[in-house]
Amino acid sequence: MIRAALQRSHVARRERGFTLIEMLVAVFIAVIMFAIGYGAINQALQSRGAIRADQRKLLALQTAMRVMEQDFVQLAPRPIRSPEGEGWLPAIMTAGASASADASGSIDTSGATAQPLVTLTRGGWSNPIGVQRPELERVAYVFEKGTLIREHWNVLDPTLSDAPVKRNLLKHLHSVRFLYLNYSHQWVAQWPPAVAGAETGAYLRERPVAVEVILDTKAWGKIVRIFEVAG
Repeated sequence: MIRAALQRSHVARRERGFTLIEMLVAVFIAVIMFAIGYGAINQALQSRGAIRADQRKLLALQTAMRVMEQDFVQLAPRPIRSPEGEGWLPAIMTAGASASADASGSIDTSGATAQPLVTLTRGGWSNPIGVQRPELERVAYVFEKGTLIREHWNVLDPTLSDAPVKRNLLKHLHSVRFLYLNYSHQWVAQWPPAVAGAETGAYLRERPVAVEVILDTKAWGKIVRIFEVAG
């Protein structure tokens, strides 16, 4: 009789189901497990996104360095005609060069400017489809609003009506600096160096021994590369 009563009580509890407290405990445990799992998945997704963003920035930096290396290594001693048609411009010339040169012999272009930091003539311009043009190319580098821009012209001696083709080479920069190693093995900010008897053929064709590029990036700080000029 006692056994029958216990069996009836067990059956009654089983038919009655879970109590409210048991349901709440189960839901609470499920919520905790879901929160832990969601946090781990969210962290993994964020880490994956950050890694991909860093990979894109690194690829852009490597591409910019490779492009600049090709330009400076193949620097050609070929002056170009002035866009106004009066006189000649040096094979490589800095901003002036421009007012960005300071007393320490460096160019700091942290402010946006439309003036090229450096303009040069380079050789080895590939021509896979055989367009009627020279293998020499006129190139300029401009720093504007935190972006290093590469410009080139489809003609070697552009006029005022010839607009350059622009390419955003590298973004998220604080500043860009170019320095030039002269034949006295001194780094200078202006090229060609100011000397007496300028505007001569030799002066217009003069090239530096090497070019130093200093990029102050937002992601990795300052990055320095030196490109040796061939010849």
